[in-house]
Amino acid sequence: MAERILVVAHNHPALHPGGTEIFAHDLFHAYKAAGCAAVFLGATNGLHRAEKPGTSFQAVGPAGDELLVWSGHFDRFNLSQIDLYGVVPDLEALLSDFRPDVVHIHHLLLIGAEFPALVRRVLPQARIVMTLHDYYPICAHDGLMMRTGGRERCHGASPDACHRCFPEIAPDRFLLRERYLKTLLAAVDLFVSPSAFLKARYVAWGLPEEKIELIANGRPAIDAPFRPRRGERRDVFGYFGNLNRWKGIDVLLRAAERLIDADIAFELRVHGGAPFQAEAFHTEIDGLFARTASHVIRRGAYDRSEIPALMAEVDWVVMPSIWWENAPLVIQEAQRHGRPVITSAIGGMAEMVEDGGNGLTVPPDDPAALARTMARAAADPALWHRLSGAAVPPPGIDAVAARYLALFAALAPIPAVA
Repeated sequence: MAERILVVAHNHPALHPGGTEIFAHDLFHAYKAAGCAAVFLGATNGLHRAEKPGTSFQAVGPAGDELLVWSGHFDRFNLSQIDLYGVVPDLEALLSDFRPDVVHIHHLLLIGAEFPALVRRVLPQARIVMTLHDYYPICAHDGLMMRTGGRERCHGASPDACHRCFPEIAPDRFLLRERYLKTLLAAVDLFVSPSAFLKARYVAWGLPEEKIELIANGRPAIDAPFRPRRGERRDVFGYFGNLNRWKGIDVLLRAAERLIDADIAFELRVHGGAPFQAEAFHTEIDGLFARTASHVIRRGAYDRSEIPALMAEVDWVVMPSIWWENAPLVIQEAQRHGRPVITSAIGGMAEMVEDGGNGLTVPPDDPAALARTMARAAADPALWHRLSGAAVPPPGIDAVAARYLALFAALAPIPAVA
């Protein structure tokens, strides 16, 4: 009998096209294609869609199986859903009405860390699987595992270390936060991590290693074959994604400055907007764009349907993130389009790109090293051909869905209590 699956994310890609939302939504469609009865539930707030008082859920699209729950009241520190008279009863009603066999959670933000326990209470026999996409339960700094006072990466959470990042919050509150979240996550039957690096971080934090499976994220098939750029030179670089400090856009633009000063022929096309960024950040990158305008084209935000055409305009994709990225969608897109990636040699990025194998890696947050690597790439078309030919396409989304469905089947439903 086909599974009934509720897919839960912290937004909908139509409102916020982040990698987690896109993958969760693609997987939802793959479950449906496999014959499952599936519903997609995204939580949102006033940043993305206005509240409609008196309406529990808002539909996205005409099918009626993609829903939004508006979650304007949320405790970000504890990842806690505090709307006990609105959101929580609405979620309980949805669970009772749809009665999924499997609840596949992709994020706790806005939905609330209490959600797995709510599922267990309402549907004792349901199987609960959670895909880990970032470090939100571990790190109160927006799940970045970056120090708040600078650009230093964090290697592990502790009450004292977290207190140094947030001096206004006492260490014991971080200890209580950790214990609270671990208690709630105990209701999850199985976790899935797209990268070994992310899994290791959660095991170090205290999740049981035997409860975390490794499954890479997948991508839908490309409708048409990709046509590489013509010409001998391979000196056009592309950046894809939101512009923020943690993604390293400032590092990339400072590297571009160095290439310009060295009179190296290249072009850099920057695709992406800068939503929700501080004024100081906008001022900084606006200045960098102005100083590199002779070689850098600022293309702005893009729709995911435009990615094949935009990839066709570049030779290399640069991902200079300075935080521990898990399984970046951009790297998968570049690989399946035959575009070698230049990326930071940390986190899940280092797992996806082998230096000199299917791309090039650089030390993070190092404009000089990035500039040297880009200069090398621009000067050697043979290197581009070799690395492009070794690109590792991501697994297909249907194959990934099949792996998840096999996991669900292996998790026997919890026996009903007599």
